Amino acid sequence: MSRYGGYGGGMNMQAIMQQARKMQEHMAKAQQELDAAELEGSAGGGLVTVTVNGHGALIGISIKPEAVDPDDVEMLEDLIIAAYNEAAEKAAKLKSEKMPNTAGLM
Repeated sequence: MSRYGGYGGGMNMQAIMQQARKMQEHMAKAQQELDAAELEGSAGGGLVTVTVNGHGALIGISIKPEAVDPDDVEMLEDLIIAAYNEAAEKAAKLKSEKMPNTAGLM
């Protein structure tokens, strides 16, 4: 019996460290891909388009002039929210694909 309570037959420390390094490299690559990703969401038939990165952070917004009605600002606000929510949903999906739960990897 080892001093750590194991009986051998399991992964040795070198193999565990190698697996941890691989997981770290995978996570770093996924972070870079999420940082670089640009996902769009739109609303109102394209009147409002927002762009988010893979983390869901807003990085751009485009509003067509015909979406701007001074008498109906609320509609424009709703379009922005809808477009952002669509883009954020895409970002969440991408993030779950790139950064799966790592608890089971070790």
